[in-house]
Amino acid sequence: MHRYRSHTCGALRESHIDQTVRLSGWCHRIRDHGGVLFIDLRDHYGLTQCVADPDSPAFKDAEKLRAEWVVRIDGKVRRRPAGTDNPELPTGAVEIYVSEIEVLGPAGELPMPVFGDQEYPEDIRLKYRFLDLRRERLHHNIIRRGQIIDSIRKRMKDQGFFEFQTPILTASSPEGARDFLVPSTAISRSRRASATRTRAPTARRESSISSTSR
Repeated sequence: MHRYRSHTCGALRESHIDQTVRLSGWCHRIRDHGGVLFIDLRDHYGLTQCVADPDSPAFKDAEKLRAEWVVRIDGKVRRRPAGTDNPELPTGAVEIYVSEIEVLGPAGELPMPVFGDQEYPEDIRLKYRFLDLRRERLHHNIIRRGQIIDSIRKRMKDQGFFEFQTPILTASSPEGARDFLVPSTAISRSRRASATRTRAPTARRESSISSTSR
């Protein structure tokens, strides 16, 4: 078996029931229902529910897990109990009964949760951008953007267009023109106004000089 996974967190279906599998990912959400721990394990591909009860050999390790810890989980795929299916998830008909847990990367207390759609001030989201980009809505938007670009590129190539890889087109000129990052809305208007003067108009200056010299 692979060191980290036999399947992704979005791959398991009813056809995998009774198979022993290995998943790796982030602990998206952890719930304690009367001593039975439910761990929603997340990776780039989806979400899988993992279960550990007091009879599980990995129960003590499961009790130590916290949100956004990166773990490897081994276990057997089984059908969810009647009435607990989640039709909104591709993996919603099955769950993993955990037999082994390995912590690959613990995490400290989070300044903002990845689970849920709660809104946070922009300065907090920018400061902890590495967490913000893990949230479902932003992750979905990133994937959708890539799919749209791939679709456009494929259709243009099918019509005979050829894509040439070019160097960065916004490199600063030898005269010393400077590039600025677009400021966030958290920056004051006065600072934004000064920052929007992004680069010296080198080409315009050269054009005016050449015209006056004539």
